[in-house]
Amino acid sequence: MSEYPAAMQLKKTHTRRMCTRSTSIKSNSAIDFDRMPSEILLKILSYLNAESLLCTGCVNKSFYHLSNDNTIWFKIYSKSFLPKRKKWRTESAQESAVSLNLPELQDRESGYWKKEYIMKKKAAGKADLIQLLKPINACTGLPLKTKEAIKISGLKWMVILKDRNGKQHVLEQTEISYNETSVTVYWNYLKWPCLDTLSGLQIFGVTPILLSDSEVHPKNRPLQRSLISEYDLANMTENAKMIGCDALVELYCFDQGLLVGVWKKSEIAFVMACLHYHQLIERSTLGSATVRYAAAPDKAILDDIDPEYGMHGYQLHIDLHSRGNTYMCGTFRSLFCKKDYIRNGYLRFTVISYKKTAQHLPLVGNIGLSWMTGVFEGNVQNCFIMDVTLLDDSQKPYWCFSAPVNMALSPKPSGLYQYLGPSYYLNYMDLTGKVHMELVWMEETNEYCIINLVLYLSTEKVNSWFGTNY
Repeated sequence: MSEYPAAMQLKKTHTRRMCTRSTSIKSNSAIDFDRMPSEILLKILSYLNAESLLCTGCVNKSFYHLSNDNTIWFKIYSKSFLPKRKKWRTESAQESAVSLNLPELQDRESGYWKKEYIMKKKAAGKADLIQLLKPINACTGLPLKTKEAIKISGLKWMVILKDRNGKQHVLEQTEISYNETSVTVYWNYLKWPCLDTLSGLQIFGVTPILLSDSEVHPKNRPLQRSLISEYDLANMTENAKMIGCDALVELYCFDQGLLVGVWKKSEIAFVMACLHYHQLIERSTLGSATVRYAAAPDKAILDDIDPEYGMHGYQLHIDLHSRGNTYMCGTFRSLFCKKDYIRNGYLRFTVISYKKTAQHLPLVGNIGLSWMTGVFEGNVQNCFIMDVTLLDDSQKPYWCFSAPVNMALSPKPSGLYQYLGPSYYLNYMDLTGKVHMELVWMEETNEYCIINLVLYLSTEKVNSWFGTNY
């Protein structure tokens, strides 16, 4: 029995020596890139594709300078953009470019061909997207293939939350829902920063700097951001409107289609962004990390012949939906306004009239705004997303938005004898105009029916758009 402790001690000593030896072998076998000659490192980097090379440049300063090597980037550039004849002539030059002292390599600053390659790749990608977005939907006046363009460009959206100490919380989208004229992006996370500590929220469109044909992409490939909108969260009750609630969450709606779900304990539950297709690709890709994309100002097209120019020929496409459920989708043509209807700085356009019962439209399904997180889900009644696309008489998008809205119970019952149920109304307003909708609940069919829909367009916007003076 006395020999047993001695044997155990000997085994422990042997094990300790083996572990020390193994650690020593591992440390000796580790590659020290800092001591490796730059010629060997350049040879290794020459086997990487453009995406991997850009990622390598983010490691440290040494790798950044090595990854800017003109010889490597000229080889990548020539394979992609040089004409076939020139490619054939420079194949041997690519292998021994330094020894041949090519002017393209020797007379350029470090990273020149890298910049040229990135610029041409971006231009080629932009040209492909422009071609893809050319076909137009006759009903909406919007590109037919916006969904395909989003997927091909690798476009995604992210939210950055800023707290009062300057710290940033970057959150990638968790879910996306495509609609006929808009896309709804969701951020459903279990853990969010404390709402009381947050000062602002920003929404960015994010795209890869390079679009590779390969199906395998580096996990942390270089991305570029385009600022879409930003909001003040420090005073949520002042900057946002509560449009509804259920047993768990309250919905706060900001301008430009942002919706923040807040738990009853005053913490963020989820974030939702409603993005209209009109110029969505441009807004999500052509801005910068600090400056939003600014579209070219509209040029007024004057018409001295028509005395009511800018007051007729409008076409409205409206879509009411929530998370894949469409409650109403319709197109209304030949909308007009008479000069007598211009009041208080607005032109009035009646889309659905009280008096014309044939125009009244029912809403299909159980009306409510669906939400979910990683654990909970719910439905806030009488809320949904409204997409409005208004075209002028030349079929050009005049007023486009996607926004969460809610129906409120009207204090007065419907004055129409055929509708005996409770009445509701819906109002939306921005700088371009207002939407007013009235509905009634029909108990016989268990559905809502739109009995009045009116658009109000700002005379200031109409005069600026058409060059008129109403």
